[in-house]
Amino acid sequence: MPGIAIVGAQWGDEGKGKITDLLAERGDAVVRFQGGNNAGHTIVREGVEWKLHLIPSGILHPGKTCVIGNGVVIDPKVLIDELEALRARKVDVSGLRISANAHLIMPYHLLLDSAGEAKLGSLQIGTTRRGIGPCYADKAARLGIRVQDLLDEKILKKKIVAAMEPKRLSLRPFEKDPSLDLKAMTEEYLTYGHQLERHIADTSKLVWEILDAGAMVIFEGAQGAMLDIDHGTYPFVTSSNPVAGAACIGAGVGPRAIDEVWGVSKAYTTRVGAGPFPSELHDDVAEQIRTKGGEFGTTTGRPRRTGWLDLVALRYAARLNTLTALSITKLDVLSGFDRIQVCTSYKGAEGAEFDDFPYHQTVLHHATAELTELPGWTEDIGECRSMSDLPAAAVDYLRFIEEHLRVPVTLVGVGPGREQVIWTEAGNETLLSPSASRRPVGAG
Repeated sequence: MPGIAIVGAQWGDEGKGKITDLLAERGDAVVRFQGGNNAGHTIVREGVEWKLHLIPSGILHPGKTCVIGNGVVIDPKVLIDELEALRARKVDVSGLRISANAHLIMPYHLLLDSAGEAKLGSLQIGTTRRGIGPCYADKAARLGIRVQDLLDEKILKKKIVAAMEPKRLSLRPFEKDPSLDLKAMTEEYLTYGHQLERHIADTSKLVWEILDAGAMVIFEGAQGAMLDIDHGTYPFVTSSNPVAGAACIGAGVGPRAIDEVWGVSKAYTTRVGAGPFPSELHDDVAEQIRTKGGEFGTTTGRPRRTGWLDLVALRYAARLNTLTALSITKLDVLSGFDRIQVCTSYKGAEGAEFDDFPYHQTVLHHATAELTELPGWTEDIGECRSMSDLPAAAVDYLRFIEEHLRVPVTLVGVGPGREQVIWTEAGNETLLSPSASRRPVGAG
């Protein structure tokens, strides 16, 4: 059975949680490999909404192993609150395992994140102010506190002192903040350690054993390719690598462990926070998409910027991740539009046309979308369960995407419920025979 990486192919918020939840039903383990509680996955099951931030989406399936990998940064209070909320709703969380090597978000990370954004003023990046960036910065500077440190009081205290020393000047405005008291902080985090100890493990070894036994492992990414710190719209990006290659590092497995890479994209495009967005809309259509699609952040509640589907950025994401499949979510949101626009190229400030995603930020920031118009459809597609149920214009729209990306569409979301999906023939072939040859969405 394969290892399948699920990654966002846009600027995050694509509906990865729903796709992971669906695949987890057929798989054996789900591994979250990067990001922190700046991400949020919303899953709707039998009309009930579940919001997850750190715990892998597979937790809602009894008997599945769910892993928070070493590439994730963890706010232990948020994780414990999330665990308690799931237990209160009768969800079995005994299958959760946390990498001993994952790094911890500390109180000073939260303070520095908020202060840093405030100092930027109009140049703010648009972070969630959850301490993610400062935590990853400490990891790179070798000043990080790891999950395993929660189990040794002496080491924990020494590492906190070492981490705070170079931040003394930056933290001076917060010197009276009780959360920065060394004794209180140490005791608080030791308590977290006691609460989480049963879940802490050598997760790299665990994942390898599951794969070696021939079981299916889902590697779950957060955010999206266009927010990648190396390949995204820097500096308006996250502080980790949401691309498929990071699944190996963030889970502790080798590249050969991953057989399939499924990208997830909405049928249109959204973005949260600042940064370039060539296909962004600023009219009534933008508000219509936002309202109909419920485009408000799972973690922050912020309204998302909306626009037509950007195939230039999507082709770039397909290349970065070597996508073997594409899942299209929220196709139902486009129902009711007589005509649909799709961004197929960019036009630069001086009139040059770009079929490929510009590498230079100056070009990208001044690029505008060149749109291709396609027929829309008015039918409600929420009850469609096969490609043949869809209006012809909706099938043509999916074919148009597939032809431009040269990646097969394997799954189509037609509503918020987990049952509101269409598995294409290519999708079923993937799960039955990993890396099998694919047929176009309309075939069969």
